Amino acid sequence: MKVLVYAPHNDDEVLGVGGTIAKLADEGHEVYICEVTRGLNQENVDRLRSEAKKAHDILGVKETFFLDLPVVQLKNLSVRELNKKFLDITKEISPDIAFIPHKGDMHIDHYEVAMAAMVALRPVELPGLKAIYAYETLSETEWNIPSAENFFVPNVWVDISDYIEKKKEAMVCYQSQIREFPNPRSTKAIEALSQYRGSTICKKNAEAFMLIRQNDIIV
Repeated sequence: MKVLVYAPHNDDEVLGVGGTIAKLADEGHEVYICEVTRGLNQENVDRLRSEAKKAHDILGVKETFFLDLPVVQLKNLSVRELNKKFLDITKEISPDIAFIPHKGDMHIDHYEVAMAAMVALRPVELPGLKAIYAYETLSETEWNIPSAENFFVPNVWVDISDYIEKKKEAMVCYQSQIREFPNPRSTKAIEALSQYRGSTICKKNAEAFMLIRQNDIIV
């Protein structure tokens, strides 16, 4: 099975899907990461790309793609240009399952990525796609203006009790992004959220997702 994770920014994939990525890779599935944006400072870009590759090696990612689109500027790109970038990478990988950011996140790039991904993941383009899930991102999903439109309502949980340490180890690779608790981008906050999500299904640690579309029942 091929799994594609869209990450608006470096480290979003670890914060939202890190444990599930490690679990799926360990089970023999091919996991691909699409990092969408990059900063303007080349030194920072190089550092983040190096951090991402180290994190992805820990999680067992098969391949990482960098679209190098301008950070915080996705909304200023033409819809046609943005959609084509996503469609090209999606067709190249032809995933069975896709993970996208929650469109109600505070950062506008998350919304733009979610919308472009949904265009690329249409059944007319990928009739074999089994499911699309939206993930939550600490410091983005919980910080937006509360509304019915923005609220993250999980209906799928993945037990990552055996992979929480790998998730934290991967996040530590992002030395330019990780912070000390109580900042949400800390290993302690990551574990706290996983424990809260895990308690919903009586597991030690879990990641929660919103099922957007499922084309077939997975037994």
